[in-house]
Amino acid sequence: MQKLVIIKSSGVPLPAENIDTDQIIPARFLKSIDRKGFGENLFRDWRFNIHTGEPNPGFILNNPVFKGEILVAGNNFGCGSSREHAAWSLTDYGFKVIVSSYFADIFKGNALNNGLLPVKVSEGFLKDILKGINENPESEIVVDVEQQTISFNGTMETFELDSYKKICLMNGYDDIDFLISKKQAIKEFELKTQTTNA
Repeated sequence: MQKLVIIKSSGVPLPAENIDTDQIIPARFLKSIDRKGFGENLFRDWRFNIHTGEPNPGFILNNPVFKGEILVAGNNFGCGSSREHAAWSLTDYGFKVIVSSYFADIFKGNALNNGLLPVKVSEGFLKDILKGINENPESEIVVDVEQQTISFNGTMETFELDSYKKICLMNGYDDIDFLISKKQAIKEFELKTQTTNA
């Protein structure tokens, strides 16, 4: 996974609330177990006309004015089924951070396990970001993983982040990578234990 330390990017505003995992990646695209290729079907039924397959010009991801590595979404993002493919599709599309005032717990866990940072902010701060992005699409959002802060237009908030997941995100580790990084320490512990028990 890629390392996430400081993310500076413009944001893509998607203020809809209660965006569920079936809207993020429809069930008919869940046949593959390979994480690659899901980005092209991210928000498929919103991005494209269901009948013609043509891009929906009214959907935000089809608007070239808005781009960036940070998706700013409405309250209760990632609710619904527990499909990990939702996180895969968001990262494969190019998002590194999702900002919302609330995340469904299972989605939050899946996101962190796949190198996608869910940043929970207050409702007021979320409204300020959404308003600011719409007024100036090039406005920069800064997310500092180490300090656990998000800054926008001179305002900053802190966000919660599990200490283990923080280490993984900052080093680009999945759970296996983390264990491998501790290989020498594990060996030393085993030797010490064997010597003590001898």
